[in-house]
Amino acid sequence: MWMRKWLTTLAPKGFLWKLTALNVMIITLFIVLSGLAMYNTACFLVESMGSLNNEKQVYFNSTLLQYLWLFSLIAILIGSIVHYLLTKKLVSPIKELIESTKSLKEGSYPDPIQVSSKDEMTEFVEHFNELIQQLKVNEYHRKKFVSDLSHELRTPLSNLNGYLNALQKGVINGDSSLYHSLYNESQRLTKMMNQLEQLKEWDYASYNTVAEKESVDISSLMNQCVSMFQWSLNEQQIEIEVNMSSRVLSLNIEGIQQVLTNLMDNAIRYYEGNSPIYISGTEKKDSYFISITGPGKSISEEQQQAIFERFFRTDPSRSRETGGSGLGLAITKEIIEHHNGEIGLQTDGDVHSFWISLPLR
Repeated sequence: MWMRKWLTTLAPKGFLWKLTALNVMIITLFIVLSGLAMYNTACFLVESMGSLNNEKQVYFNSTLLQYLWLFSLIAILIGSIVHYLLTKKLVSPIKELIESTKSLKEGSYPDPIQVSSKDEMTEFVEHFNELIQQLKVNEYHRKKFVSDLSHELRTPLSNLNGYLNALQKGVINGDSSLYHSLYNESQRLTKMMNQLEQLKEWDYASYNTVAEKESVDISSLMNQCVSMFQWSLNEQQIEIEVNMSSRVLSLNIEGIQQVLTNLMDNAIRYYEGNSPIYISGTEKKDSYFISITGPGKSISEEQQQAIFERFFRTDPSRSRETGGSGLGLAITKEIIEHHNGEIGLQTDGDVHSFWISLPLR
């Protein structure tokens, strides 16, 4: 039984069998042709020397041919076994790739394939392992996104359904205040759907290297953004100081305008304190650095790590009241990354600075 199992394991199958058979045929042909050439050459040389009579010459030729066949068979056998073992070692990662692909097809993520050699096959396996890891990450974010989205939609939809059902049954009477609240709730849903659509577009844009970019003075864009918020700043009595150096950059104007608008809106919405909002922009080496700094509630280190994630809020209850969806900073991050830039947050107690870095070229 163990002998049969050993032979089954040793016996080549499929691709390995075809490759082994092909190479054995090539090895056999090469050895036979080489052997016949050496045999004929040896016989000719001995015969030309004239030191053997006909009987000894025939005996010499016959003995040489026997040894030639014997050594040829031994060489073919040893060469075939060595070739098979080496080929089996080379194609073993392919078998693991096949099994891993089957597991992936069945819906489970396989363990990383271990390889010890350093060749093209190793590189291929490493890329496959990275692909599996990326699929795991994508699946995690997809589930988290669906969970977050359902959570975000559940509250406003429940409110709308509850009030509309009560109005339909005559349990409550409608008035302007109630209708205004319902309208605001529906507007918040509409805004969230629009932001999700924008997020989807910039997700797609991140894989598309061709984008509509124009040369524009970044300081001019910032001044336009500040002017749009001037009424809100005056109403809340918030001072603002802008110090932007002029620099022409190649940008997707609509996208960068949205970035600046999101950051300004964020600074005003969560403003708490007396100091002004500071906006600065300057060149640093091969990039243009913009920061928007203002006072607000303290942000923990854990919150700082997650602040650019979708649907994240530092203060969920307050964000719902003010209409925030937790998507603004996520969209901002997508747009900046599409421009090959960087975005981050620096905080010092209750003073927070959102910064972006855009390449000069």
